[in-house]
Amino acid sequence: MKVKVSTKILLAFIVLGVVLVITEVLGLSPIALLEAALLAMTPLALAAMGESINQKAGLVNIGLEGIFLITAVAGVYGAVEANNGMVGLLFGVIIGALIGLLFGVLSVYGRADQIIVGIGINVFAIGFVPYFMMSTWGFPGIYIPPKEVLVPPLPIPVMRISGITLLAITLGILLHLMLHKTPLGLRILAAGETPEALDVAGIRVDYVRIFTAILSGALTGLGGAFMPLCWFGGIVKEISAGRGFIALACLVSAGLEPLLAMSFAFIFGFAEGLAYTVAVTPGIKEAIPYHLVLMIPYITTLAVVTAFIGKRRFPKAIGTPYTRE
Repeated sequence: MKVKVSTKILLAFIVLGVVLVITEVLGLSPIALLEAALLAMTPLALAAMGESINQKAGLVNIGLEGIFLITAVAGVYGAVEANNGMVGLLFGVIIGALIGLLFGVLSVYGRADQIIVGIGINVFAIGFVPYFMMSTWGFPGIYIPPKEVLVPPLPIPVMRISGITLLAITLGILLHLMLHKTPLGLRILAAGETPEALDVAGIRVDYVRIFTAILSGALTGLGGAFMPLCWFGGIVKEISAGRGFIALACLVSAGLEPLLAMSFAFIFGFAEGLAYTVAVTPGIKEAIPYHLVLMIPYITTLAVVTAFIGKRRFPKAIGTPYTRE
């Protein structure tokens, strides 16, 4: 145990040293870099943690990218209509939960192929988002909502941080405790490992899986609405930019552990924050090709997944519909 703890501490210091070297060599502001990393981490963490619980229960929803897109535009619509950014975030949560419910019903009761359903969500979102934007705001590709409906960061003296980011960190801890310290968590784990045993114990497997599907959709929906309302300040039809798939990479690399998934989300968020900070820093952006810089998050994703995917174990009944005898 001491060796493992020492190794983790050593790795933490190595990572910290690398970050300090990068900021010093490139002349970047550590605070600005951390702010960008936390913003980029937030939607990834929310989606990854929610879907990790969903997959622990035996369902696989690869439609996170589509949910991001749909709830991003839905969040902006709700915020503009209510003239309140917090309502927009809530709207994103509700729409995400409804999509999760639809996925759960099709997968649990319809016994549909879960991968196909997830692909369907992604494909539908690609066509729906520009159509909705065109029919609602008259522009198929971009919309900038009024500044009054955007959700500002918290007024913290040291740095700017979104309240949703703090919520995501808190949820990571709470979901970890729920999964490993509560009866509900035990039922979720049983639904993914041995649903027959859970059924024999008198617990409805379908109810547990529907619950996790809704939870996954709701958290992903919050992440989708977060992007235009708390981060970018506007919406484009490609706003998710593959982040739904990066969120899947986070939870797979974490072995479906929500707290660990949040940690991987920070790694990917840091990579994206670094890319963004480099791209806008005078003197650096002229020296490094812009498109090469934008590849940093995706290269990081491939490297991390390659390093960790072979060491993770997944539930035995994952992706398998369960029918009561």
